[in-house]
Amino acid sequence: MVVPPRVRPPTITKFLKPYVLKMHFTNKFVSAQVIHSPTATVASSASSQEKVLRESLESHRDVAAAAKIGKILGERLLLKNIPAVSVHLKREQKYHGKVKAVIDNVVEAGIMLL
Repeated sequence: MVVPPRVRPPTITKFLKPYVLKMHFTNKFVSAQVIHSPTATVASSASSQEKVLRESLESHRDVAAAAKIGKILGERLLLKNIPAVSVHLKREQKYHGKVKAVIDNVVEAGIMLL
């Protein structure tokens, strides 16, 4: 049985940004994903848990790993023709360290921030 994607009412979607970048950091891994807000689906994601990246990274949780995740996510967004994203930071996240590394490398890949 195939479930159709959830579509939000138009009264809500006109206030949402179409693509939102969300980041999650644990003590072991770094992950980032871009969510398409109107349909609430994941447009693209990258994580230091991926098998391909595990071998190329020295550490899975430092700023260098976050920078690599941002670069890979930016390249994947360009392949899917997503030109711009907005950033959603949690309350405790500041534009510093790993967060800055992910955002800067996404922008460096050619994605515009809203």
